Amino acid sequence: MTVDVVARSGIQPTAASRLAIADCDIHPRPGGVGIGGVSKSLYPYLSKRWVDHVETFGITYRQPWEKGSAYPKGQPQACRRDSFTPDGGSPGSDLNFMQHQHLDPNNVALGILNPLTSGQGAISPDLSAAITHATNEWQKAEWTSQDRRLRGSVVVPYEDTAASVKEIELRSGDADFAQVLLLSRTAEPLGQRRYWPIYEAAAAAGLAVGIHAFGNGGWPNTAGGWGSYYIEEMVGHAQAQQALLVSMILEGVFEHVPDLRVVLIEGGLAWAAALGWRMDRQWAKLKQELPALKRAPSEYIRTNVWFTTQPIEEPEPRSQLAEAIEWIGWDRVLFATDYPHWDFDDPAQALPLKLTEAQKRAVFQENAMRVYRQG
Repeated sequence: MTVDVVARSGIQPTAASRLAIADCDIHPRPGGVGIGGVSKSLYPYLSKRWVDHVETFGITYRQPWEKGSAYPKGQPQACRRDSFTPDGGSPGSDLNFMQHQHLDPNNVALGILNPLTSGQGAISPDLSAAITHATNEWQKAEWTSQDRRLRGSVVVPYEDTAASVKEIELRSGDADFAQVLLLSRTAEPLGQRRYWPIYEAAAAAGLAVGIHAFGNGGWPNTAGGWGSYYIEEMVGHAQAQQALLVSMILEGVFEHVPDLRVVLIEGGLAWAAALGWRMDRQWAKLKQELPALKRAPSEYIRTNVWFTTQPIEEPEPRSQLAEAIEWIGWDRVLFATDYPHWDFDDPAQALPLKLTEAQKRAVFQENAMRVYRQG
């Protein structure tokens, strides 16, 4: 390991950190046991109608399993075992505990919250809208207003475009939010025009669009059905990110919304060059099919897309990773830990290659400050 971002033995005070960081993927989780799959921590932000609804009927997602996720996680709640609170609370559910375990010792100067258990893929559009709105209210009341290092993501019911636009417009100008959050596995490819108003609203509000791995679109992340193992799900997140990026570029999203900023979260990045080359080669032969596309497809990756580091590929030799990042651009890579999940990347050990001081500052903080327009 050659990148020494935080020199420590165990937990250290913030002052001992060598470099303040921006963590672009932190997962808060509403605590409290709920009925029907909705945490009681969200009840104060839901109307009585929806509290009664979830306690009577629960929440149903677009997936072929009646209960639970398609792939049981390798760790409880897919989290570090030490991230459960001392009283047994869910990982990511307690701000004070997160501050002491992650934000303070790792000198996090900017933390982007990405709630994943927030009803985005619920079958009922009205219920999805209610839970996503409640999640945003919860982020603001219990997280961002309590720790100014944190910024929320506007969680939207993305299968309901009108409701999503309404929620984005509600948060426009609110400094507590830095991006709009989508998930990678949606009901249709994300370049489809049904989703375009979401991108328009995000750009108008000055917000980036973060697209995180996972989702409940009702489809597997392969072209041929469901894999047998959890590891297939994990590896397949990169495939889902590639598919949505192809869709968004070739269907003209970035020509239609040229100032759209898209952050691809938790799907890797080393594949970007190969994907860009492949699109460019086919576009050179078939560009008459896409008259709205004014540039080679790979160029949109370099102007409109950013990638988070976790979980980053670790080839041998490590220099190959640097070559992949060179193609993307050192200004397009954002550091992320994925706290509190089991594959958390410790900033003291992340990025297994030698960086210049300028590259280190860019990846660990400056790129995020620019893309999220902080400071």
